[in-house]
Amino acid sequence: MLVKKYGNRRLYDTEESRYVRLDEIAERVRGGADVQVVDAKSGADLTAPTLAQIIFEDRNAARLLPVPLLVQLIRMGEEPLADFLGRYVSWALEMYLQARSGLGSLYNPFAALRPFPSPPVQERPRGPESALPGPRDEVAELRREVAALRQSLKKKASRRR
Repeated sequence: MLVKKYGNRRLYDTEESRYVRLDEIAERVRGGADVQVVDAKSGADLTAPTLAQIIFEDRNAARLLPVPLLVQLIRMGEEPLADFLGRYVSWALEMYLQARSGLGSLYNPFAALRPFPSPPVQERPRGPESALPGPRDEVAELRREVAALRQSLKKKASRRR
């Protein structure tokens, strides 16, 4: 989906040849569409700020972040903030998605309440950095332990019958 943003802040969907609102773009992204937003005049890529705007406005996410945290993020400056968000938030989201998909099959009392299926976790290509120990190794180890516990519980349950 290619969207052009005009000086008057209007968004134009070039595929459907019509103006769209942020909530319409959000719906298309939730439906699996890839989106690119460009400045209609300069061609500058405005995708990241537009998606951030959707997150904070569409879901009213700003209310979830405490004011002191927002103040500190602003005070950090552009470079440290980019480093922090790029590393920590990406890592935290990856860990959350792995835990949600990997351990979701283990007992979860809230599983019946989930209205949407868990998104698939995309594996990164293995490279030289995969040899380094890190969060991925810990997750793999935890998965092995969970599998062993499941087997142990199955054996105990079959013995009781």
